[in-house]
Amino acid sequence: MTRDGSGGGPGSGGGPGSAGEPDSGANPDRLREAREAVVEYAPALADLTPGRTGNLSVRDGDAVAVTPTGVPYDSFDAADVPVVSLEGERLAGRMAPSSEVPMHTGIYQHDRPGAIVHTHSPWATTMATLHQRLPPIHYMIAAVGREVPLTDYAPYGTEELAANVVAAMAEAGSDAAILANHGLVVTGPDIETAVENTHHVEDICRLYLRASAVGEPHVLTDEQMATVEERFESYGQQPDAE
Repeated sequence: MTRDGSGGGPGSGGGPGSAGEPDSGANPDRLREAREAVVEYAPALADLTPGRTGNLSVRDGDAVAVTPTGVPYDSFDAADVPVVSLEGERLAGRMAPSSEVPMHTGIYQHDRPGAIVHTHSPWATTMATLHQRLPPIHYMIAAVGREVPLTDYAPYGTEELAANVVAAMAEAGSDAAILANHGLVVTGPDIETAVENTHHVEDICRLYLRASAVGEPHVLTDEQMATVEERFESYGQQPDAE
């Protein structure tokens, strides 16, 4: 993986701790912001995944605010949002956490991103059923790495799946992975970036599958991707130089 999520706002790291309710040393203001970010961005899952099958989380230090399991994405508030430790211990929240907590906490333990999005979005999940990694057919894949690797299959919600995801992302140096016969996971330094990059990956999966229907997609070389990565460093609005 390529970005560690260490830094300032909610979902990008910070102080130690948990959910504010337990006396665990968390920064209550930052953790409240993390839970509010889950509420704000959870409805975005409705555009990316069928039913109630997706989930997302935001990390504040050693505490993780995660979407609750099995409820509509617009039906809960910040006090409902479950908070778990990096070991998966439930710390706070009126609702039970997502069944994919082991995957979220496994990724956070390994690479410490600020946020994670998991979907069953149609194009990425089609790739998952084909057991197909996503190669660099479009330069925007550089938002997450030089490829999106394919994990080995494991049942959902298991430590085995978590280990497979961590291993695949680490080996590929990617902030995303296609989960065999399952879906997609994307990490980011904050939840806004993670959601945006989930859309990027889904769109490139769509391009790959459509192009593959009529021919063999051309794959960018390592040299070409290195140039893209260099240009990405100055992309967008940059702070004024002092």
